[in-house]
Amino acid sequence: MRILYKIGITVFSGMILTSCVVGKKYARTELNAPDKYREELTVTGDTVLHSWKTYYKDPLLVNLIDKALVKNNEVLIAVKSMEQLDLNYKQAKLSLLPTLDFDAAASRSYLSKNSLNGSLSAQFTSKDYMDDYSANLRMSWEVDIWGKAAMQKRDAKAAYFAQKENLSALKTRIIVQVAQAYYNLLGLDEQLKIAEQNIELSDNTLNMMKLQYNSGSISSLAVNQTEAQKKTAELLVPLAKVNIAIQENALQILCGEYPNTIARAGNLNVDEFVFEMPSGVPASLLSRRPDVKASEYAVMSATAKTGLAKATMYPTLSLNPSIGINSFEFDTWFNFPGSVTKNIAANLAQPIFRKKALRTAYEVAVIEQEKAVVQFKQSFITAVGEVSDAMARLKYADERIKLAEEKAASLEKATTDASLLYKSGMANYLEVIAAQNSALQNNLDVVTIKLEKLNAAVNLYRALGGGTE
Repeated sequence: MRILYKIGITVFSGMILTSCVVGKKYARTELNAPDKYREELTVTGDTVLHSWKTYYKDPLLVNLIDKALVKNNEVLIAVKSMEQLDLNYKQAKLSLLPTLDFDAAASRSYLSKNSLNGSLSAQFTSKDYMDDYSANLRMSWEVDIWGKAAMQKRDAKAAYFAQKENLSALKTRIIVQVAQAYYNLLGLDEQLKIAEQNIELSDNTLNMMKLQYNSGSISSLAVNQTEAQKKTAELLVPLAKVNIAIQENALQILCGEYPNTIARAGNLNVDEFVFEMPSGVPASLLSRRPDVKASEYAVMSATAKTGLAKATMYPTLSLNPSIGINSFEFDTWFNFPGSVTKNIAANLAQPIFRKKALRTAYEVAVIEQEKAVVQFKQSFITAVGEVSDAMARLKYADERIKLAEEKAASLEKATTDASLLYKSGMANYLEVIAAQNSALQNNLDVVTIKLEKLNAAVNLYRALGGGTE
């Protein structure tokens, strides 16, 4: 009874000490977030909260994104990682429970006749060997004096939610990549049409040049340069086609499929994304970004790990009771209560000298926590920068498109006028070729600027933490 009393006192003391948690709880570091972004162009919170299925209007693009989110192999791997961390978190929640083990054994030992045990065994059992049969239930429970179980749970929980946010960030990236690849395909289609239209125009000019050459009005130099201009446009056709094939293959692989053609409709509709633009939207909207949230969860995990590293330097108290049955004869092995054996033990362990290993591990954990805080701040700053970049591109893309389209209208008129003036002898062939070449290059520039605007709209939605649901 005195032993049980002492153990009870030990357990009660352990319960009291359980409140002595050595690790600090997580507190968010001050980010000093700006009140508004650098650019005046802003979007409403409702726009950011829109589902991507509402944000993207093209049904063919929506189907491609749907397929990629389900079949993309990077997403599937991330989902498996989530399942692993979910198991780790469930395991961490059980860390306060004791362990219970069962063992059963049977042995026979042939003892020396000249040994004390051998002579005594021969006298009592009249055998030259000793049998031993045992079966035991052993329990071990470490009293959570320093709150290690809570810190392990916080660490596992933070790791789980960090991976969940990483999965959301991955899905957001996949959505952006699919959308940009799809719009690139539409852009390549536009470039192919422009090249074919320019070839037709150059062919008409070349036929006119050949007629004048045959009549002796111009030299072969004019015909050769016109043919070279036509070849310039013709070279764009196979280039566009090979880029289309490569982009289609990449998009199919992104969707978890083997390379094949991609169905698409329409053209580059730069008015697809319509933003409402009130006064400012604070940078706190970035709290929706999964990569920023994942960085913060990494700080939480590092904080818990620091507490765990510190707890290893303090004493541990464990209780190790066991009960079983033991006999030297099989017939009496299960003879109750004669074969019953019991053991009650408490163990207090304090690290004394570990060659500074525990202190070093703790200091390394502190540094890792400080690094995680810096990485969290950097992820937030980067997020603000990405929003500002996308806003700047989107803000000035409309102005560039307007100027490029006005230039295209002027060049189209210049091309027509150059042909008419050439026919009437008021312009030379170089002016016709120059007008056609300028029109071709400007039309290609218009496609490039439209793509930049669409990509900026896609990136802005992602940068503001656009949803993946």
